[in-house]
Amino acid sequence: MKKISYIGIGLMGLPMAKNLLKAGYPLKAYNRTSEKAEQLKRFDAEIAKSIKDSVSDSDVIITMLTDDLAVNQVMKSNEFLDNLKSSSTIIDMSSVKPETAKFHGANLKLKNINYLDAPVSGGTTGAEAATLAIMVGGEQKVFDEHLDVLKTMGKPTLVGPLASGQISKLANQIIVGVTIGAVAEAVLLCERAGADPVKMIKALMGGWADSKILQTHGQRMIRRDFLPKGKTSTQLKDMNNVISCANDSNLHLPISTLVKEMYNNLVKNGHTNEDHSSLYKEIERINKK
Repeated sequence: MKKISYIGIGLMGLPMAKNLLKAGYPLKAYNRTSEKAEQLKRFDAEIAKSIKDSVSDSDVIITMLTDDLAVNQVMKSNEFLDNLKSSSTIIDMSSVKPETAKFHGANLKLKNINYLDAPVSGGTTGAEAATLAIMVGGEQKVFDEHLDVLKTMGKPTLVGPLASGQISKLANQIIVGVTIGAVAEAVLLCERAGADPVKMIKALMGGWADSKILQTHGQRMIRRDFLPKGKTSTQLKDMNNVISCANDSNLHLPISTLVKEMYNNLVKNGHTNEDHSSLYKEIERINKK
């Protein structure tokens, strides 16, 4: 059975690593803040004290890190690069810019290391239930060889060559960000115009407007429950990456640009660590003017 190194034990990484351990994979866990990795001890994980310790002798190294900066700090470090086993595979499940995935994929190939970019969608609920949508970019052969590992965390699909996973994740985040905004406006309209938003959500079930975001994020907005399942700061990072990728492709995405600015305002106004459904608060703020 493949020996796995898991780097990045955060909101998503913790339940994803748990599912790998439950499936019986030998796993070393590393996190910069070691206390987070220590939570996996009771699931029989080995806790690595350094990146070197984590990746040495591992067949598969999975990274689930905050952003491009965090991924680059790990993957460009000598501690990481000099201790990888030849023919091992890096699966980066972080959400980063497509060019970041292309750089690391090409750099690792020079060292005879395989690489898949495999960002996910589904939040902490999907991570816990192992139902994450996993969008994968890379070679078919490498994907096939690691399908068993990926399936323990969700539903993997090979979208295309290197960086295709990250491009698909950006498409996902366009739909997520825009839909959260639409749901927030619908909830506020009901609240201000005199309809019951809870019953509105029930009434729309099964219709064209129904969605997971309506059912979950809509309820959070009504309850004013913005404990983070997916952070505002993460959504803003993804929307910035959407606009960057669009610019590189000579595209103007007017709706995504608007949503990005709204998330930017949320972060500026102190809602960085709240759930991304707190976009409701930005629309509420606009209407207090």
